[in-house]
Amino acid sequence: MPDRILVCVAWPYANYFLHVGQAAGAYLPADIFARYERLSGNEVVMVSGSDCHGTPITVTADKEGVEPRVIVDRYHEKILEVWDRLGISFDCYTTTLTENHYRTTQEVFLRLLQAGLLYRHTQDQLYDEQADRFLPDRYVEGKCPHCGYEEARGDQCDNCGSQLDAVDLINPRSRITGATPIVRPSEHFFLKLTALESELKEWVGKQAHWRRNVLNFTLGALNEGLKDRAITRDISWGVPVPVEGYDSKRIYVWFDAVIGYLSATREWAQRAGKPDDWKRFWLDPAAKSYYFIGKDNIPFHTIIWPAMLLGYESMNLPFDVPANQYVNFSAGQKQSKSKGTGTWVLNLLDTYDADVVRFYLTHIMPETSDSEFREEELIRTNNDVLIATWGNLANRVIAMVHRNFGGVVPAAGELAPESAALIAEARQAFETVGSEFHHCHFRGALGEALKLAQSANRYLDERAPWKAVKTDTAHAAETLATTLNVINALKTLLHPIIPFSTARLHGDLSQPGTILDAGWQYQPIAAGTVLQPQRALYTKIETEAAVRA
Repeated sequence: MPDRILVCVAWPYANYFLHVGQAAGAYLPADIFARYERLSGNEVVMVSGSDCHGTPITVTADKEGVEPRVIVDRYHEKILEVWDRLGISFDCYTTTLTENHYRTTQEVFLRLLQAGLLYRHTQDQLYDEQADRFLPDRYVEGKCPHCGYEEARGDQCDNCGSQLDAVDLINPRSRITGATPIVRPSEHFFLKLTALESELKEWVGKQAHWRRNVLNFTLGALNEGLKDRAITRDISWGVPVPVEGYDSKRIYVWFDAVIGYLSATREWAQRAGKPDDWKRFWLDPAAKSYYFIGKDNIPFHTIIWPAMLLGYESMNLPFDVPANQYVNFSAGQKQSKSKGTGTWVLNLLDTYDADVVRFYLTHIMPETSDSEFREEELIRTNNDVLIATWGNLANRVIAMVHRNFGGVVPAAGELAPESAALIAEARQAFETVGSEFHHCHFRGALGEALKLAQSANRYLDERAPWKAVKTDTAHAAETLATTLNVINALKTLLHPIIPFSTARLHGDLSQPGTILDAGWQYQPIAAGTVLQPQRALYTKIETEAAVRA
């Protein structure tokens, strides 16, 4: 029976372009995982959406002197363009502005309120007297009290990852006027995380399959002791608080955004005409949910969202949270939308083919430590790995079949030991590469697939069918048929990473249906199959090519 898998992907703020760090950190790994699980025959739903309520939206709107909706509409379209061009295969990509999301968020709020896990409390907040307004977290910057970083935000320090309250910042300053804010009291609703601490510890302690950095970070935060967190703010942009007396306040973005995973799954089911299907992914303990995020979002997905789900009751907790590290782009500098630093995905796609970008970003995917984006390395990886190891293999063999066998796949006949060994390696690769994909080791999966391509290249060079065909046609036929079968296997093994070019190759090999139809299995090409005209899968990139950052 197929597994049921929910793939939840971080919600990007619709306030600017997406950079390659975001693509490599969350969206590409989620897509690779979802594509593999679909190929394996599992039932997969991948959801996310544009986060339209965060203060990054209003900060950008204030800078431009426009309403937040203007910013949201502009950048949501750009985000959709990235998914289309990069091949990110969401089953539902939505926004936090839908009626469904508002309704779901307020439902969760009221459920937690009824459970006694939300309470009212007056807290000190920073107030800008010049602007005559309270300052939400991201409207404040200052020195981090933990590491001394001078540009820490009011909600989080990007340098050390600490979760902050704006009042804790040293020498805080308003991002609106630059003034030093004062402290004023304001009443808000708080999530009683302290009431769920022991239950969270017990649950987290069982997650031995989590990445070490995710598990250690989460256990460290729990061992330090949780603090209750305010979930409303003095703002006018966001989901209304569904209780009387809070008309001037809104549910804050960190509470609202994680609920988006639930609301998006409900929207997916509604669109499919099966409005109750979401329950099969959220209420059935047999279903597994994976959350693809960057490391700065770990506490929201391993502590806060699970706490909310525990409070709601009967909801599935995250099965895995394969959070990635950062992709830096220059001398260790972090890619950041808020600071306008990085390489933007759309610019990259204007310069390079999508599969070239996907291949390189998988090659440097920051699964265990920070990595660095270098355009010269992208070019080298394309020319020396993607083309030299894989693309040229397919190109050479198809060309030789056309040149020597009229484009018709020859019969292999009885296999020599080296031919049988290569086929056995190809069959085994579905287990090896599949295990790497399933456990979210995408660099490992790519490496294992390329090992098979390297074996095929060595086999081809050693058997030299271009020479054998002159004196031993059967030998050449066996070699080319064997290598074609391995190429057909590699096409499937690499499909989750480079779906566009492998889909083209599937057609060039005259295989029926789609790669998804064929599934995650070794399938030989039938002798007598007429191949399509030979064409190169990839193009060598000259070093003069340059991305427009």
